[in-house]
Amino acid sequence: MGKTSWHVLSNGEYLTASSKLSMALDEADAVLIGVGAGMAAADGFTYAGPRFTQNFPDFIEKYRWLDMFQASVFEFENLNEEWAFFSRFVDLNYMSQPLGESYIRLKELLEGRNYHIITSNADNAFEKAGFDKNKVFDVQGKYNLLQCSKGCTPKRYNNEELMKDMIDRQRGMKVPDDLIPYCKECGAPMELNRRNHTDWMVEDEQFFSDQKLFHNFLDSYTDKKLLILELGCGYMAPQVIKHPFQQLAENRQNALYMTVNLKDYRIPPAVRKRSIWLQEDIRTLLENVQKEQQIIKMKTYETEQ
Repeated sequence: MGKTSWHVLSNGEYLTASSKLSMALDEADAVLIGVGAGMAAADGFTYAGPRFTQNFPDFIEKYRWLDMFQASVFEFENLNEEWAFFSRFVDLNYMSQPLGESYIRLKELLEGRNYHIITSNADNAFEKAGFDKNKVFDVQGKYNLLQCSKGCTPKRYNNEELMKDMIDRQRGMKVPDDLIPYCKECGAPMELNRRNHTDWMVEDEQFFSDQKLFHNFLDSYTDKKLLILELGCGYMAPQVIKHPFQQLAENRQNALYMTVNLKDYRIPPAVRKRSIWLQEDIRTLLENVQKEQQIIKMKTYETEQ
């Protein structure tokens, strides 16, 4: 690995976590952001605790689930019960999910910068925060879309009206037979558009269009200073963001790999000299970076007057 010109690496020893991220953002020619479950959790969109227990008390009583991750891969007794759960799940984690403050702060921090986001979260956090949809790649699918469980057709279908009907009409943890969705092409049951344990899901024209925009961004900054920023990405599916990001950092001499996570995950030796781990709460970190950026802008304005 060759030498790097990132000042945050040579001067970062005495900087706070927020100052390191603030400096890295200002140094970068472009910013690649990977967003995982830790980002959503920082804003309270957790899959465990009161948010889970208050919305699924009947299912928890019957099945003794520990969290929504366990529930979302559970083999239900029938489709009526399965959709009773998932309709509430989609409402909680997509349709009715509130605006996340961290997403708003991230959007403000990225204004005027060249950036692209890839997220393993299938919620509506970026849409709700008003991000440019052409700069966000939902690589793991979307909770508001349906797909054929057999993948017979490369199509995805909006499910929001159906989910509302299921919530309104479900009784005793079951939805009526007439609401259960089946593929119009092959007759197989439909399911949520999300990548399963075999790393498969339906990918339609919109998915491939978003994927192309993502790769075009990467190709545009091959020789530039690229900040590769992970926000809350763990090891539930490291092959989606974490491992590709580390490989990208290894292959690009001008890249800086920065990971924000309260957990200490291994960083490969090949990229450690161009890596920064910020063991910080994402919400607090972005709030502090925003304050620092505002101070910098104020000082710049005063100097120019």
